Amino acid sequence: MVSQTYRHGGRQYGKALAAFGAATALAAGAAAPAAAASHDGEAYVALGDSYTSGPGIPQQSGGDCARSSVNYPSLTAKKLHVSSFKDVSCSGATTDDMWRAQGANPPQLNALGKRTTLVTVGIGGNDIGFGGIIGTCAQLSPTDPAGAPCRKQFTAGGTDQLVNRIDAAAPKIAKVLKAVHQRAPHARVALVGYPAIMPDNGVGCFPAVPIAAGDVPYLRDTEKRLDAMLQQQARKVHVRYVDTYRPTVGHDVCKPAAERWIEGAHPENPAAPFHPNAKGEQAMADALRRQ
Repeated sequence: MVSQTYRHGGRQYGKALAAFGAATALAAGAAAPAAAASHDGEAYVALGDSYTSGPGIPQQSGGDCARSSVNYPSLTAKKLHVSSFKDVSCSGATTDDMWRAQGANPPQLNALGKRTTLVTVGIGGNDIGFGGIIGTCAQLSPTDPAGAPCRKQFTAGGTDQLVNRIDAAAPKIAKVLKAVHQRAPHARVALVGYPAIMPDNGVGCFPAVPIAAGDVPYLRDTEKRLDAMLQQQARKVHVRYVDTYRPTVGHDVCKPAAERWIEGAHPENPAAPFHPNAKGEQAMADALRRQ
């Protein structure tokens, strides 16, 4: 199991995850100092949260930003032989952290410039509080393992709170993409979606992964809705969208360790809970390069 406990954004769900002994979804913490970006930017700049940075996967750098040397931006930069590369992704990042310092880590958009020719962006999950959602579902699952206690809570009153959160995040994604174009006017931009976390067939594996049976398809559909929103925002501003969901179906948190690309509550391969392991990051890099 990964020794470090990760916090999603450090803002939303530490207590919930502590309750079942593992941190999850889009990991975070106070960021470590980062080198100042050059005025003109690097040829390839990677922006994003922990699904980009790769927490728990050796070799790690960037302090609590938890960047892996084999995350999908690093693999892509190596494959493309880019002239210069800067990965400023940081665990726990939200769209707001594109403009503001995350701990001691400068605003991610600061890394962009006129020299930048490729930008990848992986953001949005922390804006809807996906880590807190997973933590809540894990806490509620023992109360009704065969039911859908989490879905019941988030849809109480006849409105799905998670649908509302995704809708509210859409203009934030649009704002980020617009800012990327403004700061890196000559860059090709790719918005990277999230990989398949829950089994695509909707069949869970409680208690190994502490999500109630009816909440597995609910969380699956929530993630698909998030990815669909990201794709829609990318199309609106003529940005490439990278689908990492379909290429990772069949390698979710419920698969055996050797077949798993997304780790569960208690990782058996180096990674943060409910995050891609090295194979998952490789699959995301492959999806990106196909674009």
